[in-house]
Amino acid sequence: MAKAQEEGALYDDINVTPMLDLAYVLLIIFIIMTTASVQGIKVNLPKASNTPSLAKPTTKAITITQDGTLYLDAYPVASLQDLESRLMAYKASTPQFPIVVKGDSAVQYQKVIEVLDLLGRLELTQIGLVTQRSGVKHE
Repeated sequence: MAKAQEEGALYDDINVTPMLDLAYVLLIIFIIMTTASVQGIKVNLPKASNTPSLAKPTTKAITITQDGTLYLDAYPVASLQDLESRLMAYKASTPQFPIVVKGDSAVQYQKVIEVLDLLGRLELTQIGLVTQRSGVKHE
């Protein structure tokens, strides 16, 4: 009879050894994974200055109006040859600079292609085409 009571008796102590073993294994896995992810290729990163840059943005905008007139930034350009000479002069001082092309929706597609072809000949590769979101009216 005494043995039956012992089987049904409540335990008043908890064996924490398996729980600690699991915690130690997880800790070791965590340490190994974090040290493995930190390793990598060492590079000397450049230092940035804390002073704000006073340089003007170098992005150039080429605009093609509805009647086919070319503009470089806000200045009218007489022809594609004139545009080419101005871009070559600017490229001499700044080898790579971004360019955005804004073509009117009513302009002939050929005119935009001629400008893109000119940019390709000058090896200017940072080109963006400006579009407008659908549903937005421009006045």
